[in-house]
Amino acid sequence: PDLVIFATDEWFAPARNLLKRDPPEFIATAFTEYGKWMDGWETRRKRIPGHDWCIIQLGVPGIIHGFDVDTSFFTGNYAPYTSIQAACLDQMPSFTLEGDRTGMAASPSQFKAVEQLNSDSWEELVPITKLKPGYSESCHNYLNVTYPHRVTHIRINIYPDGGIARLKVYGIGKKDWSTVSSQDLVDLVALVNGGVCVGYSDAHFGHPCNMIGIGRADNMGDGWESARRLDRPKVLKVDEKGILQVPGFEWAILRLGHPGIISKIEVDTNHFKGNFPDSCQIEACCLTPDEENNLIRNQWCSDKTPKWRILLPPHKLKAHHRHMFSGESVVQCGPVTHVRLVIAPDGGVSRLRLWGRPVSNNMTRPQQISKL
Repeated sequence: PDLVIFATDEWFAPARNLLKRDPPEFIATAFTEYGKWMDGWETRRKRIPGHDWCIIQLGVPGIIHGFDVDTSFFTGNYAPYTSIQAACLDQMPSFTLEGDRTGMAASPSQFKAVEQLNSDSWEELVPITKLKPGYSESCHNYLNVTYPHRVTHIRINIYPDGGIARLKVYGIGKKDWSTVSSQDLVDLVALVNGGVCVGYSDAHFGHPCNMIGIGRADNMGDGWESARRLDRPKVLKVDEKGILQVPGFEWAILRLGHPGIISKIEVDTNHFKGNFPDSCQIEACCLTPDEENNLIRNQWCSDKTPKWRILLPPHKLKAHHRHMFSGESVVQCGPVTHVRLVIAPDGGVSRLRLWGRPVSNNMTRPQQISKL
């Protein structure tokens, strides 16, 4: 998980609040012995030289594409300016912040320890930028980034002091594949390994990118769930395998973090008890970056569509269950770069795991694009 490893000051509210997944809240009557309770990071009104800043270790190292600096409920006390720096550290720092830090500031020994990181000299991703106050119509400060290098840590500066409710970092995970043997079995689609959702048919209740998240899902909201399809027959029937006969389906397309040969699959319907899909199948193909970009621009509805190959034939699914497939259940497709999970007729999947062996990029020859 993300981790705050240093903060100059946390008088009114600790920096770890920046990383909460839940939306910020405001309780008008809540106070601590240090002042007004705030659901975010808030420093004291500075009366010494300098400005406040903190360092965050990313839960998933990767390529950053943007930030949301959320000032929700910080109206008369929000940080007026921010800048953000980044680094890719070979070794993780050994120091961290523990316990409730409300009412505290960094000690001289902590300042000395953090000097090892030379964070003043880290690459600037966001120059000094004016922030907006934490009213509902202005609280989200979206900041685009163009920085093509792997990042493990960020430093967020606020000028000179004040409060921020949440910090969201948007990007794509990037694994150091030089440390992975071609014989290692790796979850090639995992978020932490660089997997990313590049297309889907429906995400009414939950985005497909949730399926490749860390660990098992916390609840239904931590998975992919579509709306109920309106083209379902009024009276449902099944085939000889017990699979529902329906005209429609939903799909999600994911790019692997690294091209590879998939040999083991997990489809987890954890928490989906009354809304799991009846069945699923998985298809795979090889695409170049240019082919992928063209398909994304056309929302995967181009007249030139990938030549999908069956990786996992249709299988009946169960409620709230981890479905494991290996051996003869998984069709040998050779090296692939993308997969398409198809569920029928609709429903939710909490996690998708695709274990395989990475192969070099020059082994993945693009498939011929043809009409379906």
